[in-house]
Amino acid sequence: MGGQRQIRPARVYQTVSNIMNQRILPHKKVQKPIWYDVIQSIPPSETLTRPFPPQHKIPNPKVRRPSRLYQPQQLVYEEDALRRQFYKDHPWELARPRVIVELDGRDAERYDWSKGLHQPGLPLSGESVVQRQMWMMYNVEGMTQEKAYDIVRHEFYALRHTEDIERRIAKEEAMKVGAYFGKSYMQIGMELEDREYESWKKWAGKQIEAVRAEQDAAYTNFGAAEEADPDSNDFGADEMDMEGEAPAEAAQTK
Repeated sequence: MGGQRQIRPARVYQTVSNIMNQRILPHKKVQKPIWYDVIQSIPPSETLTRPFPPQHKIPNPKVRRPSRLYQPQQLVYEEDALRRQFYKDHPWELARPRVIVELDGRDAERYDWSKGLHQPGLPLSGESVVQRQMWMMYNVEGMTQEKAYDIVRHEFYALRHTEDIERRIAKEEAMKVGAYFGKSYMQIGMELEDREYESWKKWAGKQIEAVRAEQDAAYTNFGAAEEADPDSNDFGADEMDMEGEAPAEAAQTK
């Protein structure tokens, strides 16, 4: 099986090209598949033997045979380090819900990051900071990664502050006309925390009472042992008196 040639996968590009060229409606434009150009430049293999994957890293000359030879190489992008830095400094941004559904897969081409973080149709998120920072690093002269991150970070804080003010004002206006809002996530969290604290106080009180009871029992036993010691001392003193009287009687008889 390994030596046989499979020509069916190679015909995928030819078949799709024929379908796109021979249309029923000549004036109707047919959308080209996303993988059309990829399969043209990288056609499928005709053999079942796995080819040697391209190496994205410089091989180590000290190693005779690299490990994991036929496994796909890890793809690393420059944005990965920027995302890692941002979410390390702002971990709570990961708790915000995000919509990752795209319209046609080319939404990123419609954004102009030279105008700032706020883009039409794109909610503010950590990805906005990353893309804005990348644009400043490559389009502003003398801009470093740290300086761009500091500038974009302050822009992000200002927009988040504006969103919080707008949200608070909208809530106050709605309450003025009779709207009712339930407890906020902060209030619910505080109530749950207080409930756990009260249960912990009860448990801690029981533990303290148990420890004190053990200490009182230990002190009681210690006093009982002290009371038993004088009796033993008196018995020893009587024996010593008896031993002293016996030599004295022997001396008188002599």
